[in-house]
Amino acid sequence: MIKADNLTKRFQGVTAVDHIHAEIQDGTVFGLIGTNGAGKSTFLRMAAGILKPDEGTITLDGESVFEDTRVKARCFYIPDEPYFLGNGTADDMKTFYQGIYPNFDTDRFGKLLKSFELDGRRKIQTFSKGMKKQLAVLLGICAGTDYLFCDETFDGLDPVMRQTVKSLFANDIEERHLTPVIASHNLRELEDICDHVGLLHRGGMLLSKDLDDMKMNIHKIQCVLPAGLDRTNLQDLDIMTTEQRGSLLTLTVRGQKEEIQARMQSYHPVFFEMIPLSLEEIFISETEVAGYDIKKLIF
Repeated sequence: MIKADNLTKRFQGVTAVDHIHAEIQDGTVFGLIGTNGAGKSTFLRMAAGILKPDEGTITLDGESVFEDTRVKARCFYIPDEPYFLGNGTADDMKTFYQGIYPNFDTDRFGKLLKSFELDGRRKIQTFSKGMKKQLAVLLGICAGTDYLFCDETFDGLDPVMRQTVKSLFANDIEERHLTPVIASHNLRELEDICDHVGLLHRGGMLLSKDLDDMKMNIHKIQCVLPAGLDRTNLQDLDIMTTEQRGSLLTLTVRGQKEEIQARMQSYHPVFFEMIPLSLEEIFISETEVAGYDIKKLIF
């Protein structure tokens, strides 16, 4: 299990990660989402033992990661812009990582290179961005680590390749209890692969919840209220956001579905329906409640 306790990191007076508390259970896919500059990459680098926290701790099964090569060998970090040896080939990278990760699966790596149609003897500097991302993922999967930290890993991959990579993750989660932690702006990509989502906002963890629980406890309502009633009359609902277009009122409401339905029906609306929320809509609602200008978000 990954556990962050009061985790903090600053860069030249700027707090990138601000006293985060989080737990990531083994064998789950944890999605890390947030606004630009929210601290996602910094969190991953501390989890992988690349950066040292200024305050607090981050541990793997109770053991600190930073400066402990034995614990670091349980992690593989895939940055947004993967690092490769100068003038190196895929085979060179395989040899390099074999010296770091004792469980590196060379046979599987060779088979996956063929499946992905990547030439192990070709200079990586001649690869496209997508090919480099594919190679980084294959190296990470074949390293045989317990934890795989992915920073915008799906960026640069075409739709078919994204699904192929997700299938690789799913296979290793089932067979060897791999725990991927994926930071991404692409909320739709996280929605169909993650079990749990952490929402970072201005360096702090705004929420960390099971994805299904999030969807069950935040709902979108569209309704037309009877004459004489408006949004101010809905005092018994935990309303997060409101939008009015003519007589049609759109609300984002927190709570149990059955309770919300019963309360809405008590107002005898002219029209009423509940619409499933996407992960992106949940993200928008939560950040708006936290006081962030949603128009500045970049997805």
